[in-house]
Amino acid sequence: MAEQPEKKAPDEQQTLPVNRREFLNYAWGAAMALFMAEMGVVTFLFAYPRFREGEFGGTFTLNATAVPPTGAPPADNPDGKFWLAHGDEGVKALYKVCTHLGCLYKWVDTNERFECPCHGSKFEADGTYIEGPAPRGLDQFPLAALDANGNELARSTDTAPLQLPAGTTSIQVDTGEKIQGKAA
Repeated sequence: MAEQPEKKAPDEQQTLPVNRREFLNYAWGAAMALFMAEMGVVTFLFAYPRFREGEFGGTFTLNATAVPPTGAPPADNPDGKFWLAHGDEGVKALYKVCTHLGCLYKWVDTNERFECPCHGSKFEADGTYIEGPAPRGLDQFPLAALDANGNELARSTDTAPLQLPAGTTSIQVDTGEKIQGKAA
């Protein structure tokens, strides 16, 4: 009679070494996991906003002399995409985009108001809606008055423009936050 091989208990069974096909599957899976992690980091860094001072979306610190006198035409700031307007109520930084369809409006000296050349919306020097298809007045950016040491003296709100207190040496415009204009 021929001898039968001994049967081993399950805990005594030998584990086979990884063959070439399994090794390549593991290596391919690890390479794909690394690639996807790298793409995730790159996508995050590309999409994450990085605003710096002096760039649109960041803050702009301007000398107080940049504010036009009360009743004078608004001062243009092309880098910050805003107009500085100084009316009887105070100082406002008006966003340069029309509230109708996003056109770039301009100041018209002869009429002493802002006019949208595309669709004809009209706004007063302080951004108040006059007429046209725009649904509201001009949007604005928050302002802060700063002293010589950089301490905040006053801040504009969504209902009140910035009143320049005595000792103001500079103003700060935050273009990363927008205050919607009043409804027409």
